[in-house]
Amino acid sequence: MTDTRTEAKVPGARESGRSEAGKEEGGRTQIADGVVAKIAGMAAREIGGVHAMGGGTSRAVGAVRDAVTGGSERSSASRGVSVEVGERQAAVDIDLVVEYGAAIQDLAAAVRRNVTSAVERMTGLEVTEINIRVDDIHLPDDDREDEGESAPRVQ
Repeated sequence: MTDTRTEAKVPGARESGRSEAGKEEGGRTQIADGVVAKIAGMAAREIGGVHAMGGGTSRAVGAVRDAVTGGSERSSASRGVSVEVGERQAAVDIDLVVEYGAAIQDLAAAVRRNVTSAVERMTGLEVTEINIRVDDIHLPDDDREDEGESAPRVQ
């Protein structure tokens, strides 16, 4: 009997292999960079004290894109996350906006633990590093100012 299986090549995907030749038993598994970025983004958002992901520009552009396209949380899952994925390893860069009062070092450590756990568990890739950049702090007054801008000043 002839083996007729073929490998699907996914643009931007990297191979994740378990043996020296990069082949798993029964074939290869390829994981796209975007998949790892979404996993990392969702895992980072699970940590209390993370207000938003991405720098100011990426958040603004993402908000406009979501408003135009009707995008949801799924479409912005990887916002603020960039990854480099190799055959067996991944490196992750994350941009965060933290809530005022959060201990940034503790928050960063918790994000690293959660992202590492999620990426390694779901993909089998070893996470070699997670670089975190805190772009902004969300102040409690920021929500009130945003509401005040949309309300008329006089009635």
